[in-house]
Amino acid sequence: MEAAAKFLNHIGPEELESCLFEETLALVAAGGRPQGHLWVTARHAPYEQEGQQVRSCLLLQAGSKGLLDGVPYSCRLTGYVSMQLETLEQEQHERLEFGAHPTERKIHMVQHPHGMTVTVTTREGEAEPQHQVFSYGWASLEGLLGEAASLLLLRVLACRRAVPPSITFPAIDKEGHLCTTTYRSLGVQQQPVGSTQVEVLVVERALHAAQGIPMVWYHSLLPSGHLARRVQVGCPVVAVLQDAPALSSTGAEPQPLFPKQLLDWEEDAQLCSWFLDRKEELRASHSTYVQQHPELFALLADFLQALLLRQPQNPILFAAEFFAPFARRQPPGPSFASSVSLSPFCSTSCPNPPPQGD
Repeated sequence: MEAAAKFLNHIGPEELESCLFEETLALVAAGGRPQGHLWVTARHAPYEQEGQQVRSCLLLQAGSKGLLDGVPYSCRLTGYVSMQLETLEQEQHERLEFGAHPTERKIHMVQHPHGMTVTVTTREGEAEPQHQVFSYGWASLEGLLGEAASLLLLRVLACRRAVPPSITFPAIDKEGHLCTTTYRSLGVQQQPVGSTQVEVLVVERALHAAQGIPMVWYHSLLPSGHLARRVQVGCPVVAVLQDAPALSSTGAEPQPLFPKQLLDWEEDAQLCSWFLDRKEELRASHSTYVQQHPELFALLADFLQALLLRQPQNPILFAAEFFAPFARRQPPGPSFASSVSLSPFCSTSCPNPPPQGD
């Protein structure tokens, strides 16, 4: 695996910089029936392990949600990757909703001083989760390519428009076992994206698991690194980019256009989680502020009592007059103003001027 490690070390930081972007594709079944969506995003992020210094790395997040043969499913990938595409920590979470017996699988990988630990957690229905732990030393991990790093490597190969021949990378399969993954170029082809024909580099990626047949994907990649199409052998759902990219004004770099999609945040697990977290954060912040300022209750009670006693025709004007003495820029005045004096907040054209005394 020395050649694989050497190849990863020769990927320059400027190449990775051009691969830090977001993309979204639609998941469709036979006949173009929509089945969900797939998204990938990559950006810089800090990474910290207990007892170690914070280091800068790349954070890659990807996910898909939809129907698989009519069964609701979701998949989430989060990976921290070094600038040499070295996997620092990664977690994959898959879930299939089989009625009252959902199936979940979580694969967590993390580096440690002696190598890497892989924990596979599976759960069916209400049964207790089952855990399997694997540990691998550095000698067997040279050139290891995790799923998050693999997505970044595909973008790099797309920008280079070339795939090196005969390079095999160590990888971890869905059972947590050490295996290999390979990449093979199928050449540059013309493929439809929306109503436009675009030029794509087709790359075959195969994951050769320790047991069973290999898992194979075909990725159609634009010169910018964006994914135009992804096909998994044996899977009835295909990921496609629905709109063709527009060329820049110079005609040199294609700029991808993505279809506008309806945002149903209640159905999106990630957005719903962010909403609930933010809701609890604001609720706690507001509660703390109110506890620190008990005078708020007295202030609001006084205003409401005065409002109900006076029952003014213009409650907004009344509120402005009531709180005017608290304004810093308001000149000091008598504590109890005359009820018949003209309000400074009401001009002569005020629709409901206060009554004047005789």
